[in-house]
Amino acid sequence: MAVSVDKVYQKVLALANKEQRGYITPQEFNLFADHAQMDIFEQYFYDLEQRQRVPGHNLDYADIITNLEEKINMFEVHDSPGGIQSDSQVHVSTDLADIYRLGSVQVSYIKGGTGFKIASEVQISDLKKYEESPLAIWTKSRPIYSKFSTSLKPMVIKIYPSVGSYTHPVSGNITTDSVKFSYIRKPKSPNWTYLISGTNASALYNPSDSNHKDFELHSSEEPNLVLKILQLAGISIKDLQLTGVVSQQEMRGIQLEKQ
Repeated sequence: MAVSVDKVYQKVLALANKEQRGYITPQEFNLFADHAQMDIFEQYFYDLEQRQRVPGHNLDYADIITNLEEKINMFEVHDSPGGIQSDSQVHVSTDLADIYRLGSVQVSYIKGGTGFKIASEVQISDLKKYEESPLAIWTKSRPIYSKFSTSLKPMVIKIYPSVGSYTHPVSGNITTDSVKFSYIRKPKSPNWTYLISGTNASALYNPSDSNHKDFELHSSEEPNLVLKILQLAGISIKDLQLTGVVSQQEMRGIQLEKQ
C-alpha cells in the first residue's frame, strides 16, 4: 500500500508551521519528497547487507531481513526485454530507464538455442581466463555477460557467445536473438499536484491531475518520510532548531529498532 503524498504534505506543513518556522511551497515539497524517498529506498540495501553479515540464524534478525526484502520486492520487475546492438551489446540503462540494480540476465539464441538461459556475470578482467578454459568457456547453453559503463551509457552489458540477427536462407525472414532482464527499479518521483485559486493564489490539492503521484514506499515509511522532509526543509529555511529536533527523533527511532 502506497503512502499518500497529500497526507505527508499536510503533516509536514502542520509541523513546520506550528511555531511559524516557515512555509514549504509545493515545489519545494516535491523536491524534498523525492530526495527523502530515495534516501529511505537506498537505505534498504545497506541495512539488508549489514543484517545478512550477522552470523547464525537469530530470529530477530531474520524478521528484519524478511521485512526489508518485502519492502524491496515491491520494486522488482521481471522479464523486461532488451535491445541487442550490432556489437552484441545491450544498453541496459537506455532500455531500462528506471533501473536501480540489475538482477538476472536471460538469453535465447535462435540458432542452436533451447529457450532462455540465465547468463552468469563475469568481470571483464576474467574474460580471457574463461575463453582459454575448455571447461569454463561460454556456450549457448551456458552464456555469460560482462558489465561496464561509458561516458554516455551508465550501464552496458556484452553477451557471450555473441547475440544478433539472422536471415532465414529460404524465406529471407530476419529473426533476432532475445535478451530479457529482471531488475530492481527506482521508485517513481512523488508529486503533490495542485491548482492555484483565489486572490491570495493559494495552492489547492488536485489529486485528479494526470501527473499526480503518491509515494511508492511501504505504508510503514510514512513517519520516516515526514521526518526526512522536515529535516531537508529545516536546512532549506536555515532553521537549525527544526533540523535538530527532527534528527533527535530520527535517532530515537533507530535506537528503538535496535532494541
